[in-house]
Amino acid sequence: MTKMTSLCIALVVACVAGRAASVPQADAHRGAEFFRTQMCVNCHAVQGQGGNTAPDLGRRYDRNYTPAGIAARMWNHAPVMWEAMKQQKIELPKVTSDQAADLFAFFYSVRYFEKPGEAERGKRLFRTKHCSECHSIAAAESRGPGTPVEKWESLSDPIILADRMWNHADLMRAEMTARNIAWPQLTAQDLSDLLVYLQNLPETRGAKLAFTLPSSEGGAELFKAKGCANCHKGALALEYRLGDMTLTGVAAAMWNHNPQMQKPHPEITLGEMRPLIGYLWAKQFFYTQGDAGRGRKTFESKKCVVCHGDPSSGAPALGKPSEPYSAISMVSVLWRHGPAMLQRMQDKHISWPQLTQSEMANLIAYLNSR
Repeated sequence: MTKMTSLCIALVVACVAGRAASVPQADAHRGAEFFRTQMCVNCHAVQGQGGNTAPDLGRRYDRNYTPAGIAARMWNHAPVMWEAMKQQKIELPKVTSDQAADLFAFFYSVRYFEKPGEAERGKRLFRTKHCSECHSIAAAESRGPGTPVEKWESLSDPIILADRMWNHADLMRAEMTARNIAWPQLTAQDLSDLLVYLQNLPETRGAKLAFTLPSSEGGAELFKAKGCANCHKGALALEYRLGDMTLTGVAAAMWNHNPQMQKPHPEITLGEMRPLIGYLWAKQFFYTQGDAGRGRKTFESKKCVVCHGDPSSGAPALGKPSEPYSAISMVSVLWRHGPAMLQRMQDKHISWPQLTQSEMANLIAYLNSR
């Protein structure tokens, strides 16, 4: 899997204190264009394309960030980035919440959030999960009813993978039943390992990976039209069951859930699968939970209260907003108001706060509880 690191962030708290936040219409294509036009590429490269004075965002090894974690990383490095942009005479962008969501989708689309896989383990899984009993590797060696691996278009695009796993599940289940094979359960790591193994076979390694996170536009309507919303509500709502999953994790969860689905389960075309996956990804990935009590301690210990608790300071009171606070909004506020905040803090001899991933999540939870 391709490596990717962090610069920008998007997160929506989907349901806080009974208030539902809308799922952002995150679009990777818009995010890539914004990344380019706002001169981020002057310093940061993505997979070798761009500047070299800041980390290449496609070649860092840390892949365990949640959205709140990336928001914290961006917050911590913001003064350094602002100074570098000032020296290059680059105007600081006023990042809206929608633009932050688009940027996050762009970074996700170059695979940063996919876990690294292990080919040897994937090879073993291909056998122990009984995949090899129906699917040969090469077409010339075909010995089962399944399509040979070298013919799998899904190896180059995880959206196609999710589509094939979903729509072919009934046929596969019938074949497994005939062979007395139990429905195999796959973790996100299992699926990542399988993909790494299958993508690097002599018969398949020439395929060009072509993945872009799809827009979620229209996904909510499909979620209802396909009957998904009839079951996935309340305690079964996906933001509670899929929190912070990778896209591969979502595909694995859909596979594992198939035996419990209504029969026959609704067919989803590839054209429908793209916005549906975009919607599911946004709905679950942008949902982060924190501890409001600990968040209050962070708010006080990081000196946020010095300005935001003093009406005479000029800083706004952080009361309950019309939409929940989120990492998207935190990043938007950072870029729109951060330089002025930094100046005010310097005037008061307060150091710019450094936040961990958990501190950012807890801080957001506290702000939403006020």
